[in-house]
Amino acid sequence: MEGKQNPLRGRGASDNPVNRFEGNYIDYDVDEETGEKPSPKTQLIRDDTKTIITYNKSEDISFNASINPYRGCEHGCIYCYARPFHEYLGYSSGLDFESKIVVKYDAPELLRKELSSPKWNPQVIAMSGVTDVYQPLERKLELTRGCLEVMAEFRNPAGLITKNHLITRDIDILCELNDYNCVSVTISVTTLDKDLTGVMEPRTSRPNRRLDAIRQLADAGIPVGVNVAPIIPGLTDHECAEILEKASAAGASFANYIILRLPYKVKDMFQEWLGQHYPERKRKVLRKILDIRDGKLNSYEWKERMKGKGNFSKQISDLFKVQTKRLGLNEKKRYLSTDHFKKSTGTQLKLF
Repeated sequence: MEGKQNPLRGRGASDNPVNRFEGNYIDYDVDEETGEKPSPKTQLIRDDTKTIITYNKSEDISFNASINPYRGCEHGCIYCYARPFHEYLGYSSGLDFESKIVVKYDAPELLRKELSSPKWNPQVIAMSGVTDVYQPLERKLELTRGCLEVMAEFRNPAGLITKNHLITRDIDILCELNDYNCVSVTISVTTLDKDLTGVMEPRTSRPNRRLDAIRQLADAGIPVGVNVAPIIPGLTDHECAEILEKASAAGASFANYIILRLPYKVKDMFQEWLGQHYPERKRKVLRKILDIRDGKLNSYEWKERMKGKGNFSKQISDLFKVQTKRLGLNEKKRYLSTDHFKKSTGTQLKLF
């Protein structure tokens, strides 16, 4: 039976909600000495899928094709809209999502095979369209780096979005892609408060490290921008202008924002998290979310689900437009090129 749980150190969720398809509740054992639930250790589960490129038909998403070597995300962001995807695998959207990571160990080889196919139509491939390709496991497994090496072989454009400073490790490959106008990077910044980050996005890079990633990428000449996301009404919305200011100073040339989304069980976990960490703000936050979601905690409507609606949503939109214009962000629309795409000979290009 589900009940109120105490926060777990290093994890965003504190529990495993029932899988909406299977109706199962998978509890974690309580430590006999402390009486507390220990934070579960991360488990890696092999994914033997035969394809790596996925396609979407969403009207409010700018890319059609995406890849990700990982399903589930150890970053543990409590608000993550991708959590419910784990339920399709038979797991929970709670602790399972951030501790049971399904890994496509053959991702680079699968990508090379698909880009070599006569059926492949060269186009931008998004990386981190759902979960973060630079989550902590990537430091050891290097599957994202392997996929980038394949993209460089074919000179196929890639758009990356991450919250992790680890992306700076791959600046060498990103520079090679940039030589052919084949790469763009977005760093997500939710808040500048490191303490809030620590409990809301426990295993992500702290805000100063994300700004440093922007700085390093910009210094290397790589097109980089900031995604102020998600903006959480009543909790982080007041930081929007300062985040844009600091990202611009670090070298960001473009910016976007997304309003908090709370699909399925995520809305329940987020409310519990608010009660655990910010009980004094809970009513205010929920009231403002209801205001931008037409009396609900989530919206599934195209366009509206990303930006919200109503007066408060318009205030955020207006503020964003004023600040990006003042800072010179989004002045030039940049399109990634497929003009240099070439079939690989099977031998990787030397990376400089």
